[in-house]
Parts: sequence; structure tokens; C-alpha cells
Amino acid sequence: MTTSANSLAGLLGDVSLDDHEENLNAANAALRKSKTDIAAQHVKAVALLKLDRYDDAVEHFEQAGNNLKERAWFEYAYALYRTGYSEKAVQVAEAHSGGRGMLHLLAQAEYRRENFEKSANAYRQLSEQLSEAQDEEYDLRINSSAVDAQKDWLGQNDFAQRKKLGREDLEVFETAYNAACGSIARGELAQAEVCLRRAKDLCNALTELSEAEKKAEILPISVQQVFVLIQLGRLDEAEQLMTMIPFAEIKEPSTKFVAEINSTASMQAHSNPYLSTRLFHSMPRPPKSDHLFSVQSDILRQDELVLNLMCHKYDGVARSTHKYISKHPSPTTSSPVNSAGVLHAAAHSRNATGKAALKAILPLLERHSNDVGLILTIANLYILTNNYAAATHLLEAFFKRLEQSTSPADLDVRFAPGLVATLATLYTVQGRHAHSKNELAKTATYWRHKSKSPPKALMTAAGAALLESQNPEDLASAGELFASLHAQDKTDAAGLAGLVAAYAINDPSKLNEDLVESLPPVARLISDIDAAALEASGVAIPTSLGALPASRKRSAEKTKPQKPSKIRKKRMPKDFDPNKKMDPERWLPMRDRSYYRPKGKKGKKRAEGLTQGGAVVEEKVAAEGKPTPVAQQKKKKGKGKGGKW
Repeated sequence: MTTSANSLAGLLGDVSLDDHEENLNAANAALRKSKTDIAAQHVKAVALLKLDRYDDAVEHFEQAGNNLKERAWFEYAYALYRTGYSEKAVQVAEAHSGGRGMLHLLAQAEYRRENFEKSANAYRQLSEQLSEAQDEEYDLRINSSAVDAQKDWLGQNDFAQRKKLGREDLEVFETAYNAACGSIARGELAQAEVCLRRAKDLCNALTELSEAEKKAEILPISVQQVFVLIQLGRLDEAEQLMTMIPFAEIKEPSTKFVAEINSTASMQAHSNPYLSTRLFHSMPRPPKSDHLFSVQSDILRQDELVLNLMCHKYDGVARSTHKYISKHPSPTTSSPVNSAGVLHAAAHSRNATGKAALKAILPLLERHSNDVGLILTIANLYILTNNYAAATHLLEAFFKRLEQSTSPADLDVRFAPGLVATLATLYTVQGRHAHSKNELAKTATYWRHKSKSPPKALMTAAGAALLESQNPEDLASAGELFASLHAQDKTDAAGLAGLVAAYAINDPSKLNEDLVESLPPVARLISDIDAAALEASGVAIPTSLGALPASRKRSAEKTKPQKPSKIRKKRMPKDFDPNKKMDPERWLPMRDRSYYRPKGKKGKKRAEGLTQGGAVVEEKVAAEGKPTPVAQQKKKKGKGKGGKW
């Protein structure tokens, strides 16, 4: 062992420690003399890692055996992580736990495994015990913000844990970029665009980076910005920005692949689905070492299925979606599975809409009665055909089946905020406000007992619905809901306002000055409201209220002079004079017009008989005592054959 170490030291004596290629050559020279030289094996492994030859490093570890793995387990775990074997890297790291370096590696490997909760815990441990390493705090803040953004994508961040955008997030371009990714995941696209622009400005302002390094850092930011512009519907800006991105200079294969996908989506010229499908399949996929996250892969799979539907490949889409759905349990709130259910229904209906689509899709309910995507598709088709009652009955029957289940997962689906909101909205549209309120209250009660941090939007909606009730028990429940919201997030304006309103109605004794003073002043809330303009514009009357008395109607249109409607030339008579006022009674028969005056004796007598209060024609009484009207008397025969009638 000493001889081999001295031999290796002699080989390395004439090379620089920074020249990793020379170190690799020296280690290979030592291994040619002795294949089991553990020191030379270790030097070769480090040199391969320094040269970014990670696949060769993993192969070297496997050939060298367990002795090298036990001696250099950190290097082995790092090589596994960089080649895409994150799960195996985590196993090695957990088996040899200890040290900040291994904890950093564990956090990164868990991040690539998409086990973001464990990754966040590892970074939390590192942050609690900061070392004296240069820039470690800076790196921890950047990596932690990246984990938070990924948790937002998967819906793992509840409102109590989610960190709001702060000044520290916009101090460096990496955290600004991660803040933009989190905003995109939450649907805050306008805020995401602001963060991306800020990230570009901060990167360009750095003096320690060269122009080439700045350009390399800005490329993924621009790719993300194109996505945001597409989602905002600003396709012209997205296409213009995409033309400025040099695809060949993007180093990360996954980023380059996403950039090419966004380029195809942003170009309005690619409206031909067959051409788009060909371009989609011609793009090289990223390797295992730089694979896409599951959120990206799910979107790409949906894009491919949509393109196939546009190319009329209905049978193929039906088979692939059925295969995917059958591998996952139902019911579920998984977005990819439910999206596959929607596309499965679209394939069976062959892109039909309305009643034709319902006729094709309804038989699927017999085989997939718990497919959430299918149920929502049918409900949406019912709504589009104005059949709200059928949509409501469909969801009610689905909820009833889930309530009879003993599986906790099924109950979570039953009280999923999105499904509950759909049913509550249907109740509201039909004027069944009591049902809507009861549904929201029931769901809020379930999640309060189920989770320490229930969905914020659901709790706020349930509390607001209960506040409209006159029942003291409902008002008390609203106070409890808003109290829990306020306790978890004292900066939430909706929770604070709801709590004050609930206490003011149900229990004013609980109101204190701190709660009332925390509310924003009324003057600030109405500072940008022009009361005079609102009054002049009139009061909007919802159509659901029906027609109100004319004395209560106010409209801004009545204050404006109405322009006379034009008459088409083909409807005008030949002798039409536009300067002459038309008769308003021209649509009535002549005898019903107010200015009609009959001519002649017969006409005057007829008019007298038709006039209210005029003389009544006497009736002649027949011999048998029955009255016979004059009009029924036998007329005299005229001259000629057969007489005249």
C-alpha cells in the first residue's frame, strides 16, 4: 500500500492539481501497473468527476468494486446523482450519513427524485447550522426557493406555509427566477412576468460575470418568459422573443427541449396540426441525466394527445388514455389522471360537442363511474346545453356514492375543493342558495377536522356563505372558520374582515380595538372610486331579478338621445317620403283605427251597432217564443235561376 502510494505521488509530482486531464493520465499509468491500487482508483474517480465525465465515473466505480465505493462513497453518490440515478444516490447518502457535504448531496438528490418535502427538510437543517463556508448561505437561499417553487407546482404548499413574495426574493437573479416559477405554479402570471424581467435586469447588472456567462444565465429566463407570454395570450410578443433565443447555445438538454416546444406553440404560422405533430416528434428528448420533472412530462403527454385528436387519431388516443387511466386508482384528484379522462371522453365523442357528444360519452359512465375527468366533462356538456338540473344530479349521485365508501381517499375526493365549488356554483345558478351554503359548510367542517391547514379559498367561501344566514349556529360556525384563518395567517385581509363581520353580528363582545384597527380604512378603499360617475352610469339590474317597475329603472342609455332606426330600402314603398311622419296606427286594420269614420247610411248604422252604449237591434220573437235575430230572416230571392244568396 505504501509502495503504491509513493508510486502515485511520484506520478503526480510533475502535474498540477488543477490539471485534471494530467491527473487522470497519471492514475491510469498507476493502474496499468496494479489494477487494485485503491489510491490510483480514487484519483481516477475524482479526475473523471472534475472533467464532467459522470457516466465514465459510474462505470469506473462499478468495475473497481466495493473497496473504492467504501473509500469514496461521497464521490460515488455524486456520480450517481449526476447521471440521473437519484434514488440510488439517496440510498448511498443515507447509508453514509454525516457531514454537510453529504447533506447537501442528499437534498439535491431528493429534489431530483421530486421528494420535495425531504429536500426542504435537508435544507432546513443546513440553514439552522450555518458553516463558515463562503457563499453557502447564498446557495441555500437559492436552492430552498427552488424547492418551494416545485412544491407550489404539486400543490404541497398550503397558504400557511407558502412564503409571500418579499424584497429578499428580488435581490439576486436566481431567487427572482425561482419566485417567478412559484408565481407561475400559483397562476399569478402577471407577477411572474415582473419577476422574470427583474431577474434579467439583475443578471445584466452583475460585474463578476462575463458577457458569455450572463448570456448563458439569461437563456433559461427567456425560455420561461416565452411560456408566460403564451399563457397571457400575447402570442406576438412571445414569437418575437423566441426569435431572439439562440437554441444552439442552450447547454441544458431539458431547457433546450422545452424551448423548442414553446417555440412551436408560440409561432402562429404552425396552425397545421399535422405539421405541429411532425415537429413535436422530431425534437430530441433530453437524456436520463437531465430528465424533465413529472409536471413537465404530464403536460407534454397531454400536448401529444391533443395533437393526435386534432389529426383525427381517435382510436389511438382512446386506447392510450384507457391504458393510462387503468394503471391509476379512481376516484382521484390527480390532475394528469383526470386530464386523461377528459381526453378519453373527447376521443370517444370524436371531438363532437353538445347533445351529440353526450350521446357518445354517457355510455362510458357504466364502466367508469368514478372517473372524475369523465364526470366533469359530462357535467360541462350539460351546462353548455343549459341543462343545469342534470349536471347537478350527476354530481350529487357521484358524491353520494363516495360518501358510502369507507376509504379515506374517496372521502378526500368527495370533499375536494374544486368539485365542491362546482356543485355549489350549480346550486347558486339555480337559486338554491341554502343547498350551496350547506355544501360549503359541510366541506369546511370536514377539512378542519382532517387537516391542520385546510384550503384557504374553501374556508373563506364557506365562512362568507354562513355569514348570510340568520341562524345563530351558522353565524357561530362562520366565526370559528374565520378565527382559524386569522390564527394561521394574520396578514390575510379576507380572514380578518370575515372575523370582524362574524363577531359584529353574533358576538360583539369579542371585538377589540386591535381587530378593528387592523382593517384598512374606508377612505383608502374608496379613494379610487368616483361616486358621481357611478351614479351617472345608472344601476345595473341582474337579469335573474326579472323586470322591475318603470319608476325603479335607471339606465345611462335613457340619458342619451336615441337615434332613429334606419329602414332598409327594400322595405320602403315606392312613394315613400322620409320627411313625412308615418302613421303610428298603420299596422291596425282600418276599422280599428282611432280616426276611422265610416261613410254612407249602412256604414253609419253598422258603426252605431258596434259602438259601446249604442242602440240594440230588437229581436223578433218566433211563434214558439224563441228569439230570432233579424240577420237570420229569410232573404228575398233575386231574379234569375236559383236565386241569389
